[in-house]
Amino acid sequence: MPVKSLPQLARDLRNGTVSSRELVEAAVERHAATEARLNAYRTFAGERAIAQASAADNLIADGIDLGPLMGLPVSVKDLYGIPGLPVFGGTDATFPTAYEQPGPVAKAVLSQLGIVTGKTHTVEFAFGGLGTNPHAGTPLNPWSSPDAPRVPGGSSAGAGVSLAQGSALLALGTDTAGSVRVPASFTGQAGLKVTHGRWSLEGILPLSPSLDTPGLLARTVSDLAFAFAALDPNCTCPPAPSESPLRFGVIRNVVWENIDASIADNTTGALRQLEKAGQRLQDVELPSATDLLEIFRAGGLAAPELRTFLDLNFPERIERLDPTVMARVQAADEISATEYLQRRAILAESGVSAARVFDHVDVLVSATIPVSAPLLSDLSDPDAYRTANMMALRNTALVNLLGWCALTLPTGLDSNGIPSGLQIIAAPGQEERLLAAGLTVEAILGQGPEVLGSPQL
Repeated sequence: MPVKSLPQLARDLRNGTVSSRELVEAAVERHAATEARLNAYRTFAGERAIAQASAADNLIADGIDLGPLMGLPVSVKDLYGIPGLPVFGGTDATFPTAYEQPGPVAKAVLSQLGIVTGKTHTVEFAFGGLGTNPHAGTPLNPWSSPDAPRVPGGSSAGAGVSLAQGSALLALGTDTAGSVRVPASFTGQAGLKVTHGRWSLEGILPLSPSLDTPGLLARTVSDLAFAFAALDPNCTCPPAPSESPLRFGVIRNVVWENIDASIADNTTGALRQLEKAGQRLQDVELPSATDLLEIFRAGGLAAPELRTFLDLNFPERIERLDPTVMARVQAADEISATEYLQRRAILAESGVSAARVFDHVDVLVSATIPVSAPLLSDLSDPDAYRTANMMALRNTALVNLLGWCALTLPTGLDSNGIPSGLQIIAAPGQEERLLAAGLTVEAILGQGPEVLGSPQL
């Protein structure tokens, strides 16, 4: 039986054909049935969520409507402050209770009485694209075999898994180099990275404030559009599919290099479907892409900014870091202030100059990730981890470095049976256009569950 969309569930809650308690109890049951295998959550709050769901039902029965997300189960990445739920940030210990105070994004969920099911696993300080965590265990990609587990993608690792698990219908994540889009793609979800600065970072444990962005994961682009309209203070109405053909710029440089054959096939097939449906495709070159990736591979802005945060606030935690995180934090000592400022200047200029590509196209497209989710067993070697991490983040990181917005949606299963995704990219501040394009593509390709089927949980 198909799972209902968030807009339909919101209507059902208000007309009494479903209750929030029923939705949350089902989420708790899915968690209980699969969490021992999937490990989506650092902190699960099932009993609390059920109590809040009952309260939401009582308010709805009294005619009180607090907002579109009211009564819907939402998972939250363990970087966000949520009152009463600890913040680990993927580390080996909790942060002071002051970090539990919610910022504007979390407040927007809580004020509507969206039901927080718990705090999902993240890579330590969100500094990684594969989802690994030696402190609390790595969530399992739900599409992989228990005998040959694969990573779920990161850093919002548990977020994507929670949606596949069914313990949430919407997930809050963050994205610094792809940390919403990578786990969304690897777990068969849709994911949205907003323009840097559009949503506040207050109440979110930082990695790189110059690049960090809050983001959303959901089962479909339709659900993303619904949630975006509910959370964004400047969105006046939910985005809708475009009524006329769109101009899609197919990025041809960098993003196709060393791509897995099956992912290339899925991407090419999706593009052919768009063209057959009357959309307009043209090849484009993304300016500065090679130079930007050189900056990213050299530590970008994230390494020095995280090192600064730790030195100023939690120096005692550095020696306890995940070795894959520690290596990059320590390497930040080799980046001079001059080099850091030069990088910032180059990224700012590149974002402005490269945006001229949108004079000729409405949105850009590429494969979200050029490679399949690696086997967890293949990542114990530091060199293998670094190579896999860079490949997982390569296509998505370009968007963050340029300061743009992007989403991902599924295109099929690769040769390992892991979902692949199509990344759609828009100019800064153009989330409504981006989501309209995503809805147009989803209407042509089909929604995620229709394209992929379901993982065997």
